[in-house]
Amino acid sequence: MQIAVGSGKGGTGKTTISTSLALCAEEPVQYLDCDVEEPNGHIFLKPDLDYSETCSVVVPQIDESRCTACGKCRDICRYNAIVQFGKSVMTFPELCHSCLGCFRVCEENALIEEKREIGVLQSGMAGDIHFVHGRVRIGEAMGVPLLKAVKNQADSDKLVIIDAPPGTSCPFVECISDADYVILVTEPTPFGLHDLKLAASVLKNFKLPGGVIINRSDLGDDRVVQWCREEKIPVLLEIPFQRSIAEGYARGRNLVETVPELRTDFRNLLKNLSLTVGS
Repeated sequence: MQIAVGSGKGGTGKTTISTSLALCAEEPVQYLDCDVEEPNGHIFLKPDLDYSETCSVVVPQIDESRCTACGKCRDICRYNAIVQFGKSVMTFPELCHSCLGCFRVCEENALIEEKREIGVLQSGMAGDIHFVHGRVRIGEAMGVPLLKAVKNQADSDKLVIIDAPPGTSCPFVECISDADYVILVTEPTPFGLHDLKLAASVLKNFKLPGGVIINRSDLGDDRVVQWCREEKIPVLLEIPFQRSIAEGYARGRNLVETVPELRTDFRNLLKNLSLTVGS
C-alpha cells in the first residue's frame, strides 16, 4: 500500500506526520522523501545513508556536421532551449525539460544525447525503516525527474509512505498519481482552508481517496472541520498545539518521540487505512 502525505501549503506539518506514520508502522515500511527541493525527513528519522546515485536527464547537443538548420527542433521546443541564428543552431541545456521532442522531429539525426546532472538520490536504513530521498542540485529548476527516481524505489512488498512536496503543482501531482490513499495535512486557518480546498480538488479530479489531518487543531476555528463535513472528506486525526511539540521539532525530535501517546493514534490510523484501501 502506498500512502502519500501532502499539503496545499508549506509549514502545516506534512513531514512531521509522514515520519510519524513511518515510525508507528507495525509492518515493513519504506519512507520516500519526494520533497526533493527541501528534503528534511532525514532530520527526524536520522538514517544511515549508505547508497548514493547521481541522477541525470538527457539533453540535446547539435552535431554540426549533420545539421541542416531546418528549424524543426527549435519549433517543437516550448522552453526555448534551442535557438537558431541563421544557419547556426544553439542549445541551452539548463532550459531543457528533456521531453525528447527534438530528437523525434530531427530527420538528419543531428542531435546527440548528452546528460545533465539534476541531483542525487540517497538511501539507507533508519532503524527498521527503509529510507530514500532525493536532493536536487542547487539552481536546478526541474525537480520532477529526480522525484520520479525516488518514487521508482518504491517497494511493493512494503508499506510505502510518500512525503510529497507542498502545494498542488506538477511535483505534487506526480507524487500522488500512484498512491492508494492521500492524507492532506492542514491547519485551522483561512490560509490552511484555502489551500486545502486546492489540494482536495486535485484528489477529486484524479478520483483518489483521501482524508485530512488537522495540525495545531485548537489554535484556529472550526471552518476546516465544517468544510470537510460538507464535502464528506474524513477528518482522520486532530493534533492540538503543544509547546513541547514545537520545542521537540526545533531539536529534530519526531512528534511521536515528543508525545509518545500519539503512537496509538497513528497505529490505529494505519490499521483503518489498510482496511479502507483493501475493501
